[in-house]
Amino acid sequence: MPERIFNFSPGPATLPPAVLQEAAADIVNFKNSGIGLIELSHRSKPFMAVAEETEALIRELMGIPNNYKVLFLQGGASSQFFMVPMNLLGSSQKATYLNTGVWAKKAIKEAKLFGQVEVAYSSEEITYKRVPRDDEYTVSADSQYLYFVTNNTIYGTQFPTMPARDTMLIADMSSDILSRPVDVSKFGLIFAGAQKNMGPAGVTVVIIRDDLLDRVGDKVPTMLKYKTHADKDSMFNTPPCFSLYCVGLVMRWLKQMGGAAAIEKINREKAALLYEAIDSLELYRGHAEKESRSLMNVTFNLPTPELEAQFIREAGAIGLDGLKGHRSVGGCRASIYNAFPKEGVEKLVAFMADFAKKNG
Repeated sequence: MPERIFNFSPGPATLPPAVLQEAAADIVNFKNSGIGLIELSHRSKPFMAVAEETEALIRELMGIPNNYKVLFLQGGASSQFFMVPMNLLGSSQKATYLNTGVWAKKAIKEAKLFGQVEVAYSSEEITYKRVPRDDEYTVSADSQYLYFVTNNTIYGTQFPTMPARDTMLIADMSSDILSRPVDVSKFGLIFAGAQKNMGPAGVTVVIIRDDLLDRVGDKVPTMLKYKTHADKDSMFNTPPCFSLYCVGLVMRWLKQMGGAAAIEKINREKAALLYEAIDSLELYRGHAEKESRSLMNVTFNLPTPELEAQFIREAGAIGLDGLKGHRSVGGCRASIYNAFPKEGVEKLVAFMADFAKKNG
């Protein structure tokens, strides 16, 4: 088997090698049962046990209160852009949104189909280089919720702390869930596509407070009601079984690592190494303002597009893959989620120094 490269992809992203090895074996023969994991009925006792353990681990690692449901849904995080307002926002009601990147902007567009949307802050004019401080926007007293994206993968920005507001918070945590401790009780709803920090693509985790389940109107289709899935423990229809199973394996790995607080310490160390290189080597320029820098996605540019292309090409040749930035920003992006090893960051930093010396 060839040696694994360092995968800086923004998602689907790198997974712990131990998880990949266990999943590979279970696909063929699940726990020596004589049947492959992806052949199991989702209503069988073995798979129900998988789902129950996965939920229990998420609850434990995030400290989720008992009055919240954990749902395993499909359609990616993008489906939550419309499911949130479809379930929680009446046509005559108002919701507040913070526009800090592409995914927030898409969510704003969808929410406008269902109710009144107030965009209290936008950094679009400065190419989403920062997220707002609490004193930079106001939330109307009649707003049903405040919606924001905790980490913006494309631009490399992240809320260092969650907004301090009395209004119910709703967050898209797709790219930094479980990378640091979060007080779930401050939120009405949290959702995350799994393919960055939780597992492979295919399952979206939704954490929703019980009292919100009954807000939904009568005209919302059955499959698009959170209550439908909550009442059936995410088994109303066949869930994305393999993805759900892999999330459970990643949660088990994260628990062994010491949980969200322990992984945050590692994440900060990894990000500090990269930002130190960007700040100290003249060839590189970080995209995000320092106060808004992401621990998950480190974005930077070189003096010319040609030099950026050369950097990406030469990095790829030595096993540093997936460093090309998003087309809306260009440049480079190193995504260093929970499972990304520190050794990969160290190798990238050494390459950056060598490249700067040769091309500076």
